[in-house]
Amino acid sequence: MSARLSVRLARLLNMVPYFIANPGISAAEAAVELGVTTKQLMDDLNQLWMCGLPGYGPGDLIDLSFSEESIEVTFSAGIDRPLRLTSTEATALLVALRSIVEMPGMVDPTAAQGAMAKIESAAGAAAVARHSDDADSDPESTSEERGVRLPEHPAVATVRSALNHSHALRLVYYSASRDAISERVVDPIRIVLVDNHSYLQAWCRHAEGVRLFRFDRIDEANELDEQARPPAAAMAEQSALELFSDDPALPLARLQIASDSVWVLDHYPMNQLALNDDGSIEATMRFATLDWMARMVLGFGSGITVLDPPALVASLRERAGAALAAYGDLEAV
Repeated sequence: MSARLSVRLARLLNMVPYFIANPGISAAEAAVELGVTTKQLMDDLNQLWMCGLPGYGPGDLIDLSFSEESIEVTFSAGIDRPLRLTSTEATALLVALRSIVEMPGMVDPTAAQGAMAKIESAAGAAAVARHSDDADSDPESTSEERGVRLPEHPAVATVRSALNHSHALRLVYYSASRDAISERVVDPIRIVLVDNHSYLQAWCRHAEGVRLFRFDRIDEANELDEQARPPAAAMAEQSALELFSDDPALPLARLQIASDSVWVLDHYPMNQLALNDDGSIEATMRFATLDWMARMVLGFGSGITVLDPPALVASLRERAGAALAAYGDLEAV
């Protein structure tokens, strides 16, 4: 409950400068931009109307003229600018943006880098300038250390452009499984992230099926003038990715996921079975090898408990025992 209240409080505090910058905007337009429903927005405005400076008299409260057709701030009570990020918030945002930029094709790097520059400037321009001066004075510093961002690979930019314009693509692609280079025409569907690699999910006209093309294996990409035309079934949101197809020939793990680790369902191909009273979730997941699955589960510590199959449970116990033994040997030194 407190988390929801803090989110609403932050939204209320930022609404005043937002409506000052957008006088006369309709409730429907504002709701879309603020990521809330029109009803929630009107509830927020009614709440905001009763907030203001200590004293809380008619001349101290925030004053608004609002309806679903038009919203204007007539008295801001001094809240004229959006809230500033704390240093922790700014750092977290910068780390997230840098991670996204390093994943080819996920975002337009120019826009993301511009956002990072603004955050860095707001968080401490002097510190950033000192860092840049120190790096420039060192001739052996790398381009990344000097703050020089390398240009995006042309093929990646072409793929994103084709997606934005709904155009077909001609790819020259290296297939690692066949150790061969091929040329094919594809109809882009979306960009996906799998195990920290960016892939183009597309309908391959040659194979007549949905395929994944890893960005760092695309040698060339040419955007065609013709419109992309993937079949409707391939465009469906539930269309399975090739890497995540539910192959019944693969072993199936049954897992219990702790309540504070349920976000893992958004990052791995799992099927939820049940929600337990303590907030934990029981789910299943296909896997190719015991070695990979054991390493994946161990990475979550107590967040994931393996219920089945017995071979995976035994592998985890063996690995955990070896780790504890190694830790005990270190303590004995």
